[in-house]
Amino acid sequence: MSLQQGSLVGDFKNFIMKGNVLDLAVAVILGGAFAKIVESFIKDIITPVILSPVLEAAKLKDIAELSAGGVKYGLFLAAVVNFLLVSIVIFLVIRAFETAKRKISRQEALAEAAADPVAVQQQLIVSIDRLNSTVAQKI
Repeated sequence: MSLQQGSLVGDFKNFIMKGNVLDLAVAVILGGAFAKIVESFIKDIITPVILSPVLEAAKLKDIAELSAGGVKYGLFLAAVVNFLLVSIVIFLVIRAFETAKRKISRQEALAEAAADPVAVQQQLIVSIDRLNSTVAQKI
């Protein structure tokens, strides 16, 4: 059976060979690895620091022991705290990434401007001409 255009196998091959599918696969793998890092950071470092004083005050060893009237709300509370902490950590990582991206973009723009002094001079001349015409109109 040959791979003809329009056949199931041929269409699947074309689909798989697209860059978007490969990019998505890499993103899923990296996302899974990053999720494990964030989960460990929250579970092993942040949550104990936050919950230890609360559990000691309640004279409990484990958050699962928290209950009121037979309703064990401790695990739910832990899930809510975990969600909030994961959200904060991801927000901070994305914010740091965006800040670094803007800084690199600014540095590239400055390097590009420094590489072409004629273009910079032309922009300055145009800006000065606009400023002169604006001042002349107001006088």
